[in-house]
Amino acid sequence: MLDYLWEWSMFAVRWLHIVTAIAWIGSSFYFIALDLGLKKAKTAPAGVLGEEWQVHGGGFYHIQKYGVAPEHMPDDLVWFKWEAYTTWLSGFALLALMYYAGAHLYLIDPTVMPLATWQAVVISLTVLSAGWVVYDQLCKRLIGLGDTAVFVVLFVFLSVVGFILTHVFSGRGAFIHVGAMTATMMAANVAMVIIPNQRVVVADLIAGRKPDPKYGKIAKQRSLHNNYLTLPVIFFFLANHYPLATSTRWSWVIIALVLVMGAVIRHFFNTKHAHHRNLVWTWVVTAALFLVIVGLSTYPLVRQMPEQEAAGVRFDPTTPAMRTLVAAESFPDAQNVILSRCSMCHARQPIWEGMVHPPLGVVLETEYDIAKEASRIARQAVLSHAMPPGNVTGMTDEERAALGRWLRDG
Repeated sequence: MLDYLWEWSMFAVRWLHIVTAIAWIGSSFYFIALDLGLKKAKTAPAGVLGEEWQVHGGGFYHIQKYGVAPEHMPDDLVWFKWEAYTTWLSGFALLALMYYAGAHLYLIDPTVMPLATWQAVVISLTVLSAGWVVYDQLCKRLIGLGDTAVFVVLFVFLSVVGFILTHVFSGRGAFIHVGAMTATMMAANVAMVIIPNQRVVVADLIAGRKPDPKYGKIAKQRSLHNNYLTLPVIFFFLANHYPLATSTRWSWVIIALVLVMGAVIRHFFNTKHAHHRNLVWTWVVTAALFLVIVGLSTYPLVRQMPEQEAAGVRFDPTTPAMRTLVAAESFPDAQNVILSRCSMCHARQPIWEGMVHPPLGVVLETEYDIAKEASRIARQAVLSHAMPPGNVTGMTDEERAALGRWLRDG
């Protein structure tokens, strides 16, 4: 029952996260495109920087943007903030449900760094909070250097963090945390800079004062950062489904290349919206970077098994729960089922034709491997028939029942 509740909780939170992320990213992309496509109108009211006519859903829209603010506070003002806040909150909830509660599966890799769960969680929280502090200080101290210089420094910062995290967490854990840290920076931009600056402008309007344009400029800079960081963040979150990206020898280089690739793609669209020019070179660069990433991913997905295992020495499961699972009377039967029905794909060197790496990095060869994945085996092969996919190896109901007996006994 706990597995059922855990699985459905992750499903519900993931659904909420995706829906709110669509709303946040959609509004972000729309307003950047709108801002870049504005044109100065000869008949525009005083203070209007530009305007644009749009057609959508069978209707025409006339949109105007003020250089700083209108002369008087409008009666109805729509704020765009809850999309960002809800996306971050649901994302953090999903991080806790999956990577904190399931740290031994998704976050910790003993062959990278043997961490206790509490240590991994503390490192995670530190990365999320420290990432925002460092980024915010960089923006404030480099504000006079221009957007390009800030982006270069930000690229170096995120690449260094990616390199460090690939030597602390599992491949999936490293990628998800580069993405989560960047998403935290983006959400904090909204909560700590963009919205507060807009509130200062609104307060000045209400008080009859002329707003200072610097607040709008700072907010726009952070909004532009969010725009260029969006595509890499999406890649980092999707990558946890693809071990060829997250769990190879050069995964930290892949992180750096994705940052460049995402920024180049956004540069194409931003230039198109602003100047109606198609920068063909951006697609050439993107394709070249993607091919480099594919090449880097051909290195071994998982590290070689420990020397003790390679020498034929039994590798003792590291936690009391795993030792209990392995000691269960029905474990040998379950192990036989897994080795005969699962391990041809879920092996360090799969023997299934056309398969180079184990799906999602899940290895089911040793007692330790099987005990470590017990909860996932329950969800994928006992509580559901998701694995083997299409039941290509012919797992029988009796064999699924044997797995269930082992899980209950253990």
